[in-house]
Amino acid sequence: MAFQISPGVNVSEIDLTRVVPAVSTTEGGIAAHLRWGPTDKRVLIDSENALVNTFQTPDSNTAIDFFTAADFLSYGNALYVTRVINTVTTGETGRNAHAASANTIDTVIKNEDDYEDNYSSGISGVGDWVAKYPGELGNSLKVSVCPSANAWQSTLSGNLAYTANSSAVTGNNTLFDSEVTAGDIIVFGPDRELIKVASVESNTALTLASRYSGNTVTINTTHSSSRTRRWEHFLNFDQSPGTSAYATTRGGSGDELHVAVVDEDGEWTGTQNAILETFSKVSLASDAKKSDGSTNYYKEVVNQQSKYVWWARHNPANGQAGTKASTTFGGDGEPQTVSLIYGRDGSLPTNADKINGYNKFRDAADVDVSLLLGSDANQTIAVHLINNIAEVRKDCLVCLSPPKATVVNNSGYDSSEMDDVIAFRDTLPSTSYATMDSGWKYRYDKYNDLYRYTPLNGDVAGLMVRTDTSRDPWFSPAGFNRGNIKNVIRLPYVPREAQRDQLYKKGINPVVSFDGQGTILYGDKTLLNEPSAFDRINVRRLFIVLEKAISTASKFTLFEFNDEFTRAQFKNLVEPFLRDVKGRRGITDFRVVCDGSNNTGEVIDRNEFVGDIYIKPNRSINFIQLNFVAVRSGVAFEEIVGQF
Repeated sequence: MAFQISPGVNVSEIDLTRVVPAVSTTEGGIAAHLRWGPTDKRVLIDSENALVNTFQTPDSNTAIDFFTAADFLSYGNALYVTRVINTVTTGETGRNAHAASANTIDTVIKNEDDYEDNYSSGISGVGDWVAKYPGELGNSLKVSVCPSANAWQSTLSGNLAYTANSSAVTGNNTLFDSEVTAGDIIVFGPDRELIKVASVESNTALTLASRYSGNTVTINTTHSSSRTRRWEHFLNFDQSPGTSAYATTRGGSGDELHVAVVDEDGEWTGTQNAILETFSKVSLASDAKKSDGSTNYYKEVVNQQSKYVWWARHNPANGQAGTKASTTFGGDGEPQTVSLIYGRDGSLPTNADKINGYNKFRDAADVDVSLLLGSDANQTIAVHLINNIAEVRKDCLVCLSPPKATVVNNSGYDSSEMDDVIAFRDTLPSTSYATMDSGWKYRYDKYNDLYRYTPLNGDVAGLMVRTDTSRDPWFSPAGFNRGNIKNVIRLPYVPREAQRDQLYKKGINPVVSFDGQGTILYGDKTLLNEPSAFDRINVRRLFIVLEKAISTASKFTLFEFNDEFTRAQFKNLVEPFLRDVKGRRGITDFRVVCDGSNNTGEVIDRNEFVGDIYIKPNRSINFIQLNFVAVRSGVAFEEIVGQF
């Protein structure tokens, strides 16, 4: 008990209930070239739908990485994705689309942190709005702002004359240049038909586009009494903007505006000019609040809630935008509509780009991943994944496939695929922290209605996740029970038995299609060259689990005394955990030594603590020998059993 100065009762609580915690073994990680989404930042994705919602559907440049990730997610539900773009090729790097009329500046906003740190105070030279992420998809976006009641609806000067079956409108004493904006709606005739404006040529001439519903203009009579103009998105909002209650109580006025984010070219929805997002009655006042106390400042609302755009600057026509709510705001009398342009995907990411993306998984203390998907990694990237990430972390497995050219359209002679796959493997180091399969698969791309080749490492990693879920990490993911690969139309390379023998000698796990039984992962080796228990996936993953779990529990021994009590606590912590693993068939036997034999006086004087844990891992069956022995009728089985 603690020392006490005066009489009293002291209550102490000592926790001896600690156990070795369960550790996760199902998270994957990939650095992927994708069309949209935050770059240079890990994002946890739990399904293919979430992958699409965050990073959008694939095209020919992004399909390999996309489907590697999607294949993994068809078995598991936890994949960290780091989007990478080309950042080093001059003139071909990825860029955010923006609202400037000329490309006077190349802008790359990688993610939310990048925006907050470098761009949230405003961006010069890009107009009012900028696409949230780099990529050509940003070029399909349009942002339309209605900053006042007059911009919502107004009465046009003069009179309009519309000729039947023509898109041309002429005006008499009209001011089209100052009163009409392309995209506005004009109400025509006694039927009050809503017709969009395609363009404004002069104060007395404009061209119509179509009915508001999108149909072709087919009015069959001439009208000259139409003078009402409306903002093109007025039907998506309940009423015109005005003055918020917050500004009213503070003596301000005219602070409200509406914002619409539109899929102008139809790249997001498949429908041109489809509304993607609306922000109703947001405020120009920087201190504006909603009734629930949350911000209503239009800049913050759009930045926090939009999936598509960032604020870049206040439109100069919006008067005192960004000041306090006590201001009399001078809202623009016209809609402020801009199309975002100059976004680009850039060239394919370089080795450096991919490596920088994978380096987001380098620190085990920063992110917990058990499987790294190599996608179509070449030798440079594969070696980096092994030497600089997996071998440093020592708690994850790299899953690799050979290059596409080694197995697709490579049948020049009988064993050319095998030779080239082995040649690629020989460029990689020996390690128990990586595994390699034998090729690629031909699969259906439902997003583009065509067939593609994609690597198998996403599936192999996924099989390990499925094995963890159905059994335990120390079970082999291969074979007919747990090694069935999904979404295979066919394999471009199916190694025959003699070739499988050669591949397996090199630590390459064949993937084979069997008639009526599907496509099977038919090996469970790591890339370790030397004969060892660690040349098997299940043994390597067993030790990853044991080391991760026991080391996590052991942190609570730090700064305790190295005495018999602490050592006994450690043994009582570890042994029940290992007995549980043994009962679940992960190990055949174990021993924990933590006493005076390995914690000598010298060790104690160095402030160290030693726990030796001896493990006999269980082994997966790779070879089956069946002996059929014919026996004469008069011979008893007991006489011959065990002799062959």
